[in-house]
Amino acid sequence: MKIRIVNHSKHPLPAYETVASAGMDLRANLDAAIVLKPLERVLVPTGLFIEIPIGWEAQIRPRSGLAINKGITLLNTPGTIDADYRGEIKVIVVNLSTEDFVISNGERVAQMIIAAHEKAEWIEVDELIETPRGAGGFGHTGTK
Repeated sequence: MKIRIVNHSKHPLPAYETVASAGMDLRANLDAAIVLKPLERVLVPTGLFIEIPIGWEAQIRPRSGLAINKGITLLNTPGTIDADYRGEIKVIVVNLSTEDFVISNGERVAQMIIAAHEKAEWIEVDELIETPRGAGGFGHTGTK
C-alpha cells in the first residue's frame, strides 16, 4: 500500500524497524525539549501529514518500552486518524510516573499502525441471538 505523506519535520519518514513490525515509530518534532511533570499531559507534534485511502485508518499507540521503563503512555489510545483528516499528526503523551520526563526533539513517542476497517450497517431487531456468555461483563470469563 502506498500512502501520500508530507514531512515538515526535521526527521526521516517513519519506517518499520524489522520485517515483522506492525507499527512505525513517530518522533517528536520540537524546537525545544518539553519537560513533562508527573500526571501532566502534552500534545506533541510530529511534523507529519498523511493522506490515507478511504477504508483505512492510522492508529496511534503507545510504545511499550516507554510505558514499562518510564511510565509514559498515550491518552485516547489507540488514537484514530481518519482517511479525510489532513492536519498534522500530533500525539497526546501523559506521564504516569512520579518523575519528570524530558521529551527531546527526535524522541520516539508513539507508534503508528495502518489498518483497514469496515463500515457497519445497522440492522435493527427486537432481540439478539443468545450466547453462553450472555450479558456477562468484565471478568465474566474468569482469570484462568
